[in-house]
Amino acid sequence: MAASSFTPILTPRGATSRARRAALGHPARAGAVAGVVIVGALGLSGCGGSGAGGRVSGGPRTPVAAITITRTGDARADATSYLRQLCPKPIGGTLNFMVWEGYTDTLFAAPFERACGVKINATYMGSSDDLVAKLRAGGAQTIDLISPSSDAITEIIQAGLAAPLDTARIPSFGTLMPGFRALPVARRGGRVYGEPWAYGPNPLIFDSATVLPRPTSWAVLWDPRYRGKVSVQDDIATLYMVAQYLGLDDPRDPSKLYNLSDADLARVKTKALELRPQVRKYWQTAGDLTQLFESKEVELGEGWPLMTHQLRLASYPAAEVIPREGTTAWADHWVLTTGAQNLDAAYAWLEYAAQPFTQKLLADVTGYIVADPAARSYMTPAQAAGQHDIAEYGAHVNFWQWGNRRDKYQEIWNAVKAAR
Repeated sequence: MAASSFTPILTPRGATSRARRAALGHPARAGAVAGVVIVGALGLSGCGGSGAGGRVSGGPRTPVAAITITRTGDARADATSYLRQLCPKPIGGTLNFMVWEGYTDTLFAAPFERACGVKINATYMGSSDDLVAKLRAGGAQTIDLISPSSDAITEIIQAGLAAPLDTARIPSFGTLMPGFRALPVARRGGRVYGEPWAYGPNPLIFDSATVLPRPTSWAVLWDPRYRGKVSVQDDIATLYMVAQYLGLDDPRDPSKLYNLSDADLARVKTKALELRPQVRKYWQTAGDLTQLFESKEVELGEGWPLMTHQLRLASYPAAEVIPREGTTAWADHWVLTTGAQNLDAAYAWLEYAAQPFTQKLLADVTGYIVADPAARSYMTPAQAAGQHDIAEYGAHVNFWQWGNRRDKYQEIWNAVKAAR
């Protein structure tokens, strides 16, 4: 969760490319992404028709036409022009979100609220397990839109907590990155459940002024020089990192990392316990990690490009790298829950989220790789250089999966955290 100025170290790993693409459901060779000309907007016949936030029922609607605006190259200005056509009348009501940090930032959410008359209530999730647990506990009936990663989305769909998307109401869906749209994690039984939004790696983040020489391996986290100066996520994703450091990530079988044997997990637990004295704090939110860096409590950590981006905006000398052992990654989608109520507002948001100017604003906030290749036309050359096609990128990282032994991983992680 890659920074706009982040250039990953992508080292070919023999059979890695084909296996990684296969795990994501891509052909062995990805085609070029064509430039997108259409700028879509949702000509909702229901705009203003569900002001109380009522649920719209029934089968698929007649496909709505994309609305074209004259692009100026200014993402904020184009978003404003677009929203005037998206919502010529207020839709009204509320939308309840459960999302990763940055996904309802005021930079792009506030203009939508003003133009469409919709109040956005957003709750941040701390982990994929946090989201799934919330939905299972009844959240699927009170939350409208969620942004699950490539692990949680499969579990959410399988558990019947997600509603299939009526892509006829999202005319710009087809302009999004073809490889991203084709991911099998967001599809089931011939139906589409997720709208591509953003993706990226889980890099090693470090203070470039104090961590010298520039690290190239996860091994630096165990370096005695940084005892008490490390932070990693309070999540089983940290176990994935430890397993990769131990060489347990098989490029020929990406799923192995998420279904390790008892013997392999015992090795991971031992190594994670050895890391325990190095850790100043296990972070739960992006803000936790950025504050730890800014207060000089830590110098190293595993995080998301969002943290690197935030630190750089604050003039902190943050740097990031994909270590030679590899790293995991995530691909996030917008998903409707089964209990989503204000569907007119939800589909308006989904169409707005698919626009290149909206995606550019998302990149400004997070530094992530976004789903619409046309967003590059709004970016600086440096920012555009940080964007990649997911089919190629997926050949070098291991995208999160929901393994069959997740409870065992959670048991081990809880034991590691409780150790003294």
